Amino acid sequence: MTTNEFSTCGLGDEYKNDSSGGFRVLPPVFRDFGRRRKFAGTVSTVKCFEDNSLVKFALDEPGAQRVLVVDGGGSLRRALIGGNLGAAAARNGWAGVVVHGCVRDAAELAQCDVGIRALALMPLPTEKRNVGERDVAVQIDGVWVRPGDRLFADEDGIVVMTP
Repeated sequence: MTTNEFSTCGLGDEYKNDSSGGFRVLPPVFRDFGRRRKFAGTVSTVKCFEDNSLVKFALDEPGAQRVLVVDGGGSLRRALIGGNLGAAAARNGWAGVVVHGCVRDAAELAQCDVGIRALALMPLPTEKRNVGERDVAVQIDGVWVRPGDRLFADEDGIVVMTP
Protein backbone atom coordinates (compact mmCIF):
# COMPACT_ATOMS: atom_id res chain seq x y z
CA MET A 1 0.00 0.00 0.00
CA THR A 2 1.55 3.30 -1.06
CA THR A 3 0.92 6.69 0.46
CA ASN A 4 -1.91 7.53 -1.95
CA GLU A 5 -3.66 4.18 -1.64
CA PHE A 6 -4.96 4.40 1.94
CA SER A 7 -7.10 6.40 4.28
CA THR A 8 -6.97 5.89 8.02
CA CYS A 9 -10.79 6.03 8.06
CA GLY A 10 -10.90 3.27 5.45
CA LEU A 11 -8.50 1.20 7.52
CA GLY A 12 -10.62 1.91 10.59
CA ASP A 13 -13.71 0.65 8.77
CA GLU A 14 -11.88 -2.46 7.58
CA TYR A 15 -10.40 -3.35 10.99
CA LYS A 16 -13.04 -1.97 13.38
CA ASN A 17 -13.84 -5.44 14.70
CA ASP A 18 -10.23 -6.62 14.88
CA SER A 19 -9.58 -8.12 18.30
CA SER A 20 -6.12 -9.52 17.55
CA GLY A 21 -4.27 -6.38 18.66
CA GLY A 22 -2.68 -6.13 15.22
CA PHE A 23 -4.55 -2.90 14.39
CA ARG A 24 -3.97 0.04 16.72
CA VAL A 25 -4.88 3.73 16.63
CA LEU A 26 -2.67 6.36 18.20
CA PRO A 27 -4.52 8.92 20.33
CA PRO A 28 -5.64 12.12 18.58
CA VAL A 29 -3.04 14.32 20.26
CA PHE A 30 -0.61 14.89 17.38
CA ARG A 31 -0.30 18.03 15.26
CA ASP A 32 1.11 18.30 11.72
CA PHE A 33 4.38 20.16 11.22
CA GLY A 34 5.99 18.79 8.01
CA ARG A 35 4.99 19.43 4.40
CA ARG A 36 3.56 15.92 3.89
CA ARG A 37 0.14 15.53 5.46
CA LYS A 38 -0.18 11.88 4.40
CA PHE A 39 2.57 9.31 4.81
CA ALA A 40 3.13 5.63 5.49
CA GLY A 41 6.03 3.30 6.06
CA THR A 42 7.69 0.62 8.11
CA VAL A 43 8.41 1.72 11.67
CA SER A 44 11.80 2.29 13.25
CA THR A 45 11.85 3.58 16.84
CA VAL A 46 13.85 5.70 19.24
CA LYS A 47 13.08 5.90 22.94
CA CYS A 48 14.62 8.94 24.63
CA PHE A 49 13.83 11.63 27.16
CA GLU A 50 14.87 15.22 26.51
CA ASP A 51 17.96 14.01 24.60
CA ASN A 52 17.76 13.77 20.80
CA SER A 53 21.20 12.23 20.18
CA LEU A 54 19.73 8.95 18.90
CA VAL A 55 17.07 10.79 16.89
CA LYS A 56 19.82 12.64 15.03
CA PHE A 57 21.76 9.42 14.51
CA ALA A 58 18.65 7.73 13.05
CA LEU A 59 17.62 10.60 10.76
CA ASP A 60 21.15 10.92 9.39
CA GLU A 61 20.83 7.34 8.05
CA PRO A 62 19.05 6.39 4.81
CA GLY A 63 15.36 6.31 5.67
CA ALA A 64 14.21 4.03 2.82
CA GLN A 65 10.69 5.54 3.21
CA ARG A 66 10.43 4.33 6.82
CA VAL A 67 8.70 6.21 9.63
CA LEU A 68 10.66 7.04 12.76
CA VAL A 69 8.52 6.88 15.89
CA VAL A 70 10.15 8.79 18.73
CA ASP A 71 8.95 8.03 22.25
CA GLY A 72 10.01 11.17 24.04
CA GLY A 73 7.93 10.32 27.08
CA GLY A 74 5.45 13.03 26.15
CA SER A 75 7.81 15.70 27.49
CA LEU A 76 6.75 19.25 26.73
CA ARG A 77 9.99 20.74 28.09
CA ARG A 78 12.46 20.17 25.19
CA ALA A 79 12.19 19.88 21.40
CA LEU A 80 13.42 16.57 19.99
CA ILE A 81 13.37 17.69 16.33
CA GLY A 82 14.05 21.06 14.75
CA GLY A 83 14.67 22.44 11.30
CA ASN A 84 18.04 20.74 10.80
CA LEU A 85 16.74 17.28 11.69
CA GLY A 86 13.58 17.81 9.64
CA ALA A 87 15.76 18.66 6.63
CA ALA A 88 17.92 15.58 7.31
CA ALA A 89 14.83 13.37 7.42
CA ALA A 90 13.64 14.71 4.04
CA ARG A 91 17.10 14.57 2.46
CA ASN A 92 17.70 11.00 3.65
CA GLY A 93 14.41 9.58 2.39
CA TRP A 94 12.33 9.15 5.54
CA ALA A 95 8.57 9.08 4.89
CA GLY A 96 7.78 10.59 8.25
CA VAL A 97 8.54 11.14 11.90
CA VAL A 98 6.06 10.84 14.77
CA VAL A 99 7.28 12.45 17.99
CA HIS A 100 5.63 11.79 21.35
CA GLY A 101 7.11 15.06 22.52
CA CYS A 102 7.89 18.47 21.05
CA VAL A 103 9.48 19.95 17.94
CA ARG A 104 10.75 23.45 17.15
CA ASP A 105 11.47 25.65 14.12
CA ALA A 106 7.89 25.38 12.82
CA ALA A 107 8.50 27.52 9.72
CA GLU A 108 11.49 25.39 8.71
CA LEU A 109 9.68 22.10 9.39
CA ALA A 110 6.77 23.23 7.19
CA GLN A 111 9.21 23.37 4.24
CA CYS A 112 10.53 19.83 4.76
CA ASP A 113 9.13 17.25 2.33
CA VAL A 114 8.48 14.70 5.05
CA GLY A 115 5.59 13.96 7.40
CA ILE A 116 6.20 15.31 10.89
CA ARG A 117 3.75 14.86 13.75
CA ALA A 118 4.36 15.92 17.33
CA LEU A 119 2.48 17.03 20.43
CA ALA A 120 3.49 20.69 20.46
CA LEU A 121 6.11 23.34 19.77
CA MET A 122 8.88 24.18 22.26
CA PRO A 123 11.76 26.55 21.50
CA LEU A 124 14.26 24.89 23.89
CA PRO A 125 16.66 22.31 22.42
CA THR A 126 17.60 19.07 24.13
CA GLU A 127 20.70 18.14 26.06
CA LYS A 128 23.11 15.86 24.17
CA ARG A 129 23.92 12.97 26.52
CA ASN A 130 23.78 10.06 24.03
CA VAL A 131 21.12 8.42 26.19
CA GLY A 132 18.25 6.37 24.85
CA GLU A 133 17.34 3.16 23.04
CA ARG A 134 16.96 2.35 19.37
CA ASP A 135 14.57 -0.05 17.63
CA VAL A 136 12.77 -1.20 20.77
CA ALA A 137 9.04 -1.54 21.36
CA VAL A 138 7.62 1.75 22.66
CA GLN A 139 4.31 2.65 24.20
CA ILE A 140 2.65 5.88 23.10
CA ASP A 141 -0.17 6.76 25.52
CA GLY A 142 -0.86 3.06 26.08
CA VAL A 143 -0.55 2.04 22.41
CA TRP A 144 2.31 -0.31 21.54
CA VAL A 145 4.43 0.51 18.49
CA ARG A 146 7.13 -1.94 17.45
CA PRO A 147 9.96 -1.84 14.94
CA GLY A 148 8.72 -3.42 11.71
CA ASP A 149 5.09 -2.37 12.23
CA ARG A 150 3.45 -0.41 9.41
CA LEU A 151 2.32 3.12 10.24
CA PHE A 152 -0.24 5.10 8.24
CA ALA A 153 -0.90 8.79 8.89
CA ASP A 154 -3.26 11.20 7.17
CA GLU A 155 -5.52 14.14 8.01
CA ASP A 156 -7.78 11.89 10.12
CA GLY A 157 -5.22 10.25 12.36
CA ILE A 158 -2.45 7.71 12.78
CA VAL A 159 -2.85 3.94 12.75
CA VAL A 160 -0.31 1.20 13.31
CA MET A 161 -0.56 -2.37 12.03
CA THR A 162 1.43 -5.50 12.71
CA PRO A 163 2.59 -6.83 9.32
